This record gives sequence, C-alpha cells and structure tokens, in this order.
Amino acid sequence: MALNQVGLERLGTQVSKKIGASKNLIINGAFQVAQRGTSSTSTGYQTVDRVTVLTNGVDEQPTQAQVDVASGTEPYTNGFRKAFKLTNGNQTSGAGAADFIVVRHKIESQNVANSGWDYTSTSSNITLSFWIKASVAQNYFFSVLSSDGTLQNFPMETGSLSADTWTKITKIIPGAANVQFDNDNGIGIELDWWPFAGTSYTASGVALNTWAAFASGTRFPDHTSTWYTTNDATLEITGVQLEVGSVATDFEHKSFAQELALCQRYCQVLGGNRTQELLMHGTYNGTGTVTGFYEAVVQFRVKPSFSISNVAHVNCFGFNSVDSGSPTAMSLINAMSDKHWIYIDSNLSSTSGTGGLTVMVRANSTTACKFTLDAEL
Repeated sequence: MALNQVGLERLGTQVSKKIGASKNLIINGAFQVAQRGTSSTSTGYQTVDRVTVLTNGVDEQPTQAQVDVASGTEPYTNGFRKAFKLTNGNQTSGAGAADFIVVRHKIESQNVANSGWDYTSTSSNITLSFWIKASVAQNYFFSVLSSDGTLQNFPMETGSLSADTWTKITKIIPGAANVQFDNDNGIGIELDWWPFAGTSYTASGVALNTWAAFASGTRFPDHTSTWYTTNDATLEITGVQLEVGSVATDFEHKSFAQELALCQRYCQVLGGNRTQELLMHGTYNGTGTVTGFYEAVVQFRVKPSFSISNVAHVNCFGFNSVDSGSPTAMSLINAMSDKHWIYIDSNLSSTSGTGGLTVMVRANSTTACKFTLDAEL
C-alpha cells in the first residue's frame, strides 16, 4: 500500500534525523538558552537567545523573560519546559498610530537557501508551527518576511485565542516567484509576532496567507488594541518550528548543549555567574595594560562586538597582591571570527610587575562580571 503524504513527510524527517540533519530552521525554538539573562525591560537581544524585542511609542517598556512552562499543560506534556514571555507595560496614552511591540527571530539567509525548500515555486512549502498563550482573548498577527532582493511579506493570524490557554498554531507557507534568499550570512527570514501594531503599519485590505511586496504601512490588517491597552497583559510562545514540507511534524527537541552551541554562533558570554569567577588569562605589559586571548567555542557569524557589565568589578590579578587592580576600560582589538584578543587598560602596578607577567582576569569578591561577544543578525 502506498504511503500517504503525511507518511512520506514523517519518513523523510526520520531519515534526515538519522544522518544528523536538523529539520528545524529555528535556533532555540524551545527557548532553553538565555545567555544574557532571564528578564529585562530593555529592548533588543536581552534574554532568550535568538529572540529580540522591538518597540515604538510605548509609555512603559514591556518586560521580556524566559519563564517555566507550567506542568500539566499541553506544551509541558510535549516536552517543553521553557517559554518566552512578554509582559506589556502600562500604555497610559492608549494605542497610538505609530505604536508597536514586536517579538522577532531572524534566520541566516544561507540556512534557508540550503534547506531544500524551492522557495520560488508555489508548489514547494515550508511549515511553521508554535504554541502560544495570551492573557487577553483576541486575534493576534504574525508574519514571515524574506529579506533579500525585493522584500516580500507573508502575514498570518492566530485566530481568536482563549485567554490564558495554550494553543498550537500551524501554517503552511508556499514559495513565490519574487521570494529570494542569498547564500550568505546575512538576514534571510524575519519571523515576527506583533501583539500590537498601530494604524501606521496596517490597512484594512491586507490579504493574509499570501506573499506580497513589503510596505511599511501594509504589513497586516488592522489590529485589535485590547492587549496593548491592558496593563500587564502577557503573551507567551514556545515550541517554534519552521521546516521544509507541507506537514507540521513533531518538534525536534535538542539537548541544551546542542542548542547552546548553535546560539553561540551569534552570541558568546563569559562570566556573569558568581564572584571571583575566572574570565580569562592575559599578559601584562609592565606599563599598565593587559591583553587577554579568547578562543571562541564555535565560529562567530561575523566579527563580534564586545561589551562588559560591571567593568569596575573586574580584577586583573598578577599572582602578586601589588600587581592587581581593576581596569579603567576594556575593548576588543584585532579579531577573527573564531579567535579574539581582548585589550584591557588596567591599573596594574608597573613598579613591581614586569612585561610578560601572566595575569588572571576575574570578577572581584563582591560583584559578578560578564563579557558579551555579539554577532547577531
């Protein structure tokens, strides 16, 4: 008896898993990894890896967080333990035309180009699936945007969600003639969830579930503003999977170590866990500076930027109490995508230390410190 389409899809998935291929184009789709932190009221990449939050016109910034999935819920019984949660601030001035809140995941273009999806063919599909829960019962919009060539937008909706109830959403997305993904390390797909978009970004006649040339004012149909104007309204997402084919197969669960390694192509964090934590070793030049060498655990997408929290609490310790001190500045100097020199302008004593002294760079005894190397899309 011939296999039906579902059987063929599942057979293909099993074969690809056996040879080590990953079917899910989403990295950290179960939101296990949060290198930067677990809660923040800032925008951008702040908590869960590979997820960024953008806002405009808000009176109070929303809180983004990595949270636990409650036991007994359907995502939990399907193996999900973490979710990404957005808690709306108090938008006292109401829903302005230029206001928005967006949760975004970006996929490298070459990952899409080499996925096996014939994205210019209307008969070739990818399937998006995820779990979503909101505290306000209403319809929510989300989209896939192709970022190469002439930008194309594919808007979708969840349908009316029941308040505080997990719902699984599945959407089949066909290819289209104008969709383009270059074989490079730039942005390919932007996957966006918009809890609210003001009328500057919406229009009543926008068609759902079809590709159209991107225009800022016609991203979606008009939005209901209830979630946005409800103080501390919440939105949670987990189990995000984007796979080639016309069937939403079972989520591809990976170990924490596997997801972390994939995330580290875009961000690597040193420290941040405890006081007196060793961050790296360096060499003292005898006149107040230390140069530390960091070899990336996986190759970065591009040369990263560098930032540090609590620089005043970094301690450069030269195995001699006289040769210790806190840096006045730290910066990333000559770097490749896999190996990096970090230059530390410290106040180590030059009277007792000499050039070539090996130095420990660590957090001091009172405050944890964190180095972040960022190569995000």
